[in-house]
Amino acid sequence: MKPTPAPAPDPARRSAEADTAAESDTATGSDPTVEAAEAERTSGRSQGRITLRSDLRASIPDGLIALVLTAAVFALIYARIKAKTSSTVTVMPFMADAGGFWMYFLSQAFGWTALLWAWTTVVLGLLLGGSTPRWLPMSAPRLERLHRTTSLNTIALIFAHALLFAAELVRHDTARWNSAVYTAFVEAFVPGGYDSGTGVWAMPIGQAALYVAIPLGLLFYVRHRIGPRTWRVLHRFVIVVYVLSVWHTLLYGTNVWYDGWFRTTVWLLQLPIAALLLVRLLRPARRSEKLARPGAHTGSAAGWALRFTGRFAAAAVIAALLAIMISGSDGGRTVPPEDTSSTHNHD
Repeated sequence: MKPTPAPAPDPARRSAEADTAAESDTATGSDPTVEAAEAERTSGRSQGRITLRSDLRASIPDGLIALVLTAAVFALIYARIKAKTSSTVTVMPFMADAGGFWMYFLSQAFGWTALLWAWTTVVLGLLLGGSTPRWLPMSAPRLERLHRTTSLNTIALIFAHALLFAAELVRHDTARWNSAVYTAFVEAFVPGGYDSGTGVWAMPIGQAALYVAIPLGLLFYVRHRIGPRTWRVLHRFVIVVYVLSVWHTLLYGTNVWYDGWFRTTVWLLQLPIAALLLVRLLRPARRSEKLARPGAHTGSAAGWALRFTGRFAAAAVIAALLAIMISGSDGGRTVPPEDTSSTHNHD
């Protein structure tokens, strides 16, 4: 009687086991974000490896919420344009024709929703980067999944913001349609293609936010190919996308063009992120990331200096944000004398 041959190893199972083994770090501690993903994968809610397709399906609910919020923001912007109480009309008087430039105002609405979703994504990521607070109503795996879905929706919202801006350019271009489409594509999507006023700097910054967000947001789904450690290093640059988005908004957003409470509020919304980042750096998940005395750990002096600089920079940002709140000096422009009546009517 022939012995029964051993079953062939399951490639999917072997890949998952290898991925899990690689993602564990016995010397430095585990990554809570990866642990949450692994917990979700091994739970009854998730079968096999987390895929982009499954997360796209899961992103539909908060994507619909984003669309509803965008519609509400658009309605508010449109109403303020018609009432001529918007800073946009002060900056660009010709846009007082709300119906003629509705696509531009819809682009603005998508931009504001994109910034809010980026804010949410960063906050969730920072909460998952350390010990998950017990007061949160969701488990770590569910929070981690929400972090991924809001990240995907942030990319979609930024793209919609840029696409509608390009569509507005095409709509008002008197050239032939192919020339108009080419010009709009260059100005909206090619760094350096927009050469008007503040947009010379603000547009490339916004474009960089989109082009950095796409690969960083999708790298999670191929982390088993590039290696979990490489993915963790690259994933930390997600904060750069957020910084670029805020910079683009404060530099180019006509809704926050002038000094005032609304622009200051945008600045102050960065305080929770700076505080969470500082806590994350002071209480890292891995022992190798702790700020021990130089030479008291296995890391290099350069690594210690980098960790110290990160903590110092986060504390300095918090101090700067508090100074903005106290002084009211937020880097906005001064309202022209003839338009001082709009000082208290910013978007």
